[in-house]
Amino acid sequence: MSVTTAPKLAAVAVSGLTKTYPGPRGPVVALRDVTFAVGGGEFVALIGPSGCGKTTLLHILAGLLAPTGGEVSVPPRRPGRPPTAVVFQGISTLPWFTVRQNVEYGLRLQGVPRRERHERAEAHIGQVGLLAFADAYPFQLSEGMRQRVSIARALATDPEILLMDEPFANLDEQNRLLLQEELLRIWQESRKTVLFVTHSLDEAIRLADRVLVLSASPGRILTEVRVPFDRPRDFRAIREDPQYGRLSASLWDLLRAEVLKGRLP
Repeated sequence: MSVTTAPKLAAVAVSGLTKTYPGPRGPVVALRDVTFAVGGGEFVALIGPSGCGKTTLLHILAGLLAPTGGEVSVPPRRPGRPPTAVVFQGISTLPWFTVRQNVEYGLRLQGVPRRERHERAEAHIGQVGLLAFADAYPFQLSEGMRQRVSIARALATDPEILLMDEPFANLDEQNRLLLQEELLRIWQESRKTVLFVTHSLDEAIRLADRVLVLSASPGRILTEVRVPFDRPRDFRAIREDPQYGRLSASLWDLLRAEVLKGRLP
């Protein structure tokens, strides 16, 4: 069994997790014997080759998929507070709703009274710097602004754990860097537990306390790497630190081997 060091007061605990899908030639194993833990308030990045089960893992943690085997533990649902919220890759705003209505959407599903959900939505719209666009529709916003709406919508429900599936993958480099800084600022204020899937080694190093590396399919935890940089972080200073280059090269060596392995017939 592949086991990483479990932080104290784990908000997420996964043990021996397996996920199998039916296929035309028999069962397809997406995840095999995945074991790890994420501490309360910790920011953990998850990297691995394409198709290794990263998104499947997040969907299981969010309760959108059932595991085939193993155990998954997240905090129990509390009244008015879900255990998890997901920020998906790409644009997930509802085009027929304004920014305010999009951010209020999860609160409406929870039955939060109108006045309270309006106040909470306003606070989180302000947190992501979009108050001037609260009555705008998604088509009137840039892609980066729409992704900020998605983050505000997730945060408005006050989840214990924020699950982020390559949320900045479709953005240009400038907006990506700005939203990384924005996300860290929000995280430092809220100290939510975050599990962040990314293909970018740079993004993982900039944002996370630890990086979990998944193998080629079927996905399993190969190793964990602790990020050595103090918080709050200066992104420019990180890139100028010799540790950044060594850590990036080390992660790439691990990832490259798995990517090549996944291409073998």
